[in-house]
Amino acid sequence: MHVSLICVGKLKRGPEKDLSDDYAERFRKTGAGLGFRSCTLIEVTSGGGLEAEGERLAAKVPEGAGVIRLDEFGPQLTSKAFAKDLAKKRDAGLPHLCFMIGGAEGYSDAIREAYPETLALGPQTWPHRLVRVMLTEQLYRAASLLAGTPYHKA
Repeated sequence: MHVSLICVGKLKRGPEKDLSDDYAERFRKTGAGLGFRSCTLIEVTSGGGLEAEGERLAAKVPEGAGVIRLDEFGPQLTSKAFAKDLAKKRDAGLPHLCFMIGGAEGYSDAIREAYPETLALGPQTWPHRLVRVMLTEQLYRAASLLAGTPYHKA
């Protein structure tokens, strides 16, 4: 299963980009033997309103892909439950799973309707740059859990 993060906005150089890239690479290496074939970051430009951002996001979703929108009102999963859900989607034969990170104003109604599955990284509101880091870390943690490595100690 391919995994992508489709995000509104572009990360320039800096600690958030470095961390996000590092965790994505760790996920790629750990996940390769587990059936996770890739982890890509797809950025779309922000601006123009929710509808314009929504169109740019939707245009990047591959045909047949599952999509999970990061949304503060979505369910909150433990790391183990997140890993189990990721494995379940992989084992069901889903060819591509996209995690969508909207812009500062959220998502258009069209995006909310087209992609109803959501996930929250906690009840707080997080800066988009940190959401990328936290999500890529959780992907790496999930692969580590599924591989039985000692990274997850809880």
